[in-house]
Amino acid sequence: MAHLCLQPSLQCETFSRCPSTGNAMPSACAPPGLSGDIHRGWRASQRRYFMTDCWPLLPKVSSLPSAHLEKSMATERVERRLTAILAMDVVGYSRLTSMDEEGTHVRLKGHLRAVIDPKISEHRGHVVKNTGDGLLAEFNSVVDAVRCALDVQHGMAERNAGMPPEKRMEFRIGINVGDVIIDGGDIFGDGVNVAVRLEGIAEPGGICVSARVQEYVQRQLDIDFEDAGEQQLKNIAQLVRVYRLRVRNVDISSTASLTAPPRGRRGQPRLSIVVLPFANLGGTKGLDDFVDAITENLATDLSRLPDFFVVACKTALAYKGKAVDTRQIGRELGVRYVLEGSVQSGTDRLRVNAQLIDAESGAHLWAERFDKPHMDLFDMQDEITARLARAMDLQLVAAETRRVERERPTELDSIDLEQRGHAVFFQKLSVSGAREARGIFEEALRADDTNVDALMGLVETHMWEVNSYMSDARAEQVRLAEAAVSKALELTPNSARTHFERAFVLMALRAPELALREIELAISLDRGLPHVHVRAGWIKIFLGRAEEAEGHVTEAMRISPRDPLLGLWYTTFGLADLHLGRLDKAVDRLRKAIALAPNHEIAYFYLAAALALQGRKKEAEEVCTIGRRLAPNFRIGKCRAEVQSDNAVFLAQRERLYEGLGKAALPE
Repeated sequence: MAHLCLQPSLQCETFSRCPSTGNAMPSACAPPGLSGDIHRGWRASQRRYFMTDCWPLLPKVSSLPSAHLEKSMATERVERRLTAILAMDVVGYSRLTSMDEEGTHVRLKGHLRAVIDPKISEHRGHVVKNTGDGLLAEFNSVVDAVRCALDVQHGMAERNAGMPPEKRMEFRIGINVGDVIIDGGDIFGDGVNVAVRLEGIAEPGGICVSARVQEYVQRQLDIDFEDAGEQQLKNIAQLVRVYRLRVRNVDISSTASLTAPPRGRRGQPRLSIVVLPFANLGGTKGLDDFVDAITENLATDLSRLPDFFVVACKTALAYKGKAVDTRQIGRELGVRYVLEGSVQSGTDRLRVNAQLIDAESGAHLWAERFDKPHMDLFDMQDEITARLARAMDLQLVAAETRRVERERPTELDSIDLEQRGHAVFFQKLSVSGAREARGIFEEALRADDTNVDALMGLVETHMWEVNSYMSDARAEQVRLAEAAVSKALELTPNSARTHFERAFVLMALRAPELALREIELAISLDRGLPHVHVRAGWIKIFLGRAEEAEGHVTEAMRISPRDPLLGLWYTTFGLADLHLGRLDKAVDRLRKAIALAPNHEIAYFYLAAALALQGRKKEAEEVCTIGRRLAPNFRIGKCRAEVQSDNAVFLAQRERLYEGLGKAALPE
């Protein structure tokens, strides 16, 4: 028997003779570091692969010169990638099968089907391999991997609740991030081995992660890490620093804690909410599934928002049809906010009511009603869910900012500061507001330089000045924004919001085609963010496709018809109309923009240009004067010099703006 090392860094293949042909045939040796059930599962998968057939085209090993083999190995290209690896295993699977083999197998399949596989897909991961009583999965985002693990453990705790201890099925999970080798749809390497070893030392129902995972995820999710110190993992050469995950107020390794009252409100996740099952008012036949789908989809969409903690739907279902005080619900589930609602069907219309309630005081913080004509139920479901999710994103951040200002105005951490910065920015929507908010974002980043929302706030406020032609230090602001968005992308590569901000930077770099690709990627990651659709329309103006802007802004308004950024969206409408020579529409929409966002400087200059082109010189000069009071350094020459595109169609249309500004008496 000859021995040939095909992948010396990971595994060896031992070649023996096929009894029927005499040809060389591999028999797999497991990668170092695997044992127990995972090792047996790996061996079984290799046997299925290698024993399907012999390798008739492979020469006899003795006929392969060693020099030829070494040359072949040296030139073979190995595919690698950086990825987040999640290893999962059933605790005491052998014991469970010894008591009830068939029942254990059926229960495991049920858990995979109901909880684990859907959660992996929901968080954009995929299963690399099943190992009999466990699995190996990978994710492009470390945050997604951790969110998936948390959701799986919460889901399993709910499924185990009420079951006798001898029939409970608990999982251990380990997560690592590392460079892996890709081979035939499988992954190999130390990164995988560390994840498997971390799973092995996790508590039943618990999660262990490496220091690299903890570094990526801290501050991105509302969880606490328990430092377990440096540990010597089996067959891993170097010491590995290990962290155990614990959701604030909820120890994920304990099923009982999911239903136990919280010990104190100070430890609650700041943006914590339960979406109670919406009520089917009138009991309309056939509407129950639609109502349940809205509840479930809304909870899912909210869970994807940064820093949100959302109670699982199955837990919320326990309150369906029950008249329970929202303050009691808050105490029982350890959340600060409760969303409840109802759906009522009429002859030709559907009405959805929603209310956001402070779980501590019972006060109603926000209420909204949606009336929609009967149409395709799936389309209605998507639209209503998107509108509610956007509203919750805005309302909960605002409510939490007010609460922090009220309860501890002098004890602000990085997240508190970031939320205050966004509150200032959204309230003022001006260059002066952007500068004020930027100072707050910089303070937040001094407290925690991995706060992605603060990084994106920094980018947005720099680019607000630059792309409005009002910056006095353009090159430096673009450099700082580039650095911030690059760091944000390293931390959250699959975040729609991060790609949204990168598009803003690319526009300042005069790369509108690349900016549009970033926006399209952001939309593919999260179609429910209305401002992303608006920015798509804005970018297309600079690509000479101003006529397409209307559809994008209209879609944003469909998702969030009362958005605080509505004034900015009307400005995009008006700019597109101005470029296309639709002056009446431009004037009407730009007046609306100013009414909604009276501090938004550039809208005044666009309106002045449109009025001047209509021959309304006096009105144009008055509007231009207001604009210059808000932005004294705005000039036609600066606007020309810093224009973000060299598209010929755009430049021809842009002359209308310059002509109108000149007629409105704006200095060159």
